[in-house]
Amino acid sequence: MKMQLSEGMKQMLNKVPEVTLWFWLIKVMATTVGETAADFLNVNMRLGLTGTSILMGILLAIFLLMQLRAGKYVPWLYWTVVVLISIVGTLITDNLVDNFGVALQTTTIIFGGALLATFVVWYTCEKTLSIHSIVTTRRELFYWSAILFTFALGTAAGDLTAEGLGLGYSTSALIFGALIGVVTISYYLFKANAIAAFWIAYILTRPLGASCGDLLSQPVANGGLGLGTVGTSMLFLVSIAGLVIYLSISQKKDFDILAETVE
Repeated sequence: MKMQLSEGMKQMLNKVPEVTLWFWLIKVMATTVGETAADFLNVNMRLGLTGTSILMGILLAIFLLMQLRAGKYVPWLYWTVVVLISIVGTLITDNLVDNFGVALQTTTIIFGGALLATFVVWYTCEKTLSIHSIVTTRRELFYWSAILFTFALGTAAGDLTAEGLGLGYSTSALIFGALIGVVTISYYLFKANAIAAFWIAYILTRPLGASCGDLLSQPVANGGLGLGTVGTSMLFLVSIAGLVIYLSISQKKDFDILAETVE
């Protein structure tokens, strides 16, 4: 006998995690790793921007394919793709600025336009930008395209405020943190549109994470705290791994309870 899926079971098939405090914590840490890991591979490992970009691009392609083929949200796989796409997004901006001499103002405008175009096409095709309905491959492709452009845009915007405008890493982090606070207040107190609030906050967490990564890793002489790219990357990678393991265990328990209920 064919059993109709309950609402709870349908939610398990969504390819994107529930938006909770854990989601935002891991997201910010992933963006920080994207900034510091790219610098570590480029400078410390002496792979150069081109070598680092090729290596990370291959890894992203492999894990993104695995993610697309998965039938449901798998915490470790999803967040691995987020970390890798964060690194690749950073490298795209760095390549344009460092290798091709494109100004940070220009890259910010370019990726802002690319993100807007992605949203327009996504909405035109699917009639929604909600992340709670990522249940088809086409929607997931739109989702990951938007994520990539948010990381590239956030890298450009973070570098523009911290370095291009000379505001420094700590001031830049405070600015983007305050903007996220405004979005949060607008959503919870003034009932702002949930989808718009999510994407605005998601975009802002990238330059926040980038600024925090630079603040922690850069030498004191450059306005940072001098932890280095290795120490900063390892600190956040271990934290991300711990939270993802916790979420994986929690998801398994929830699925087991749901299965018992259905039976």
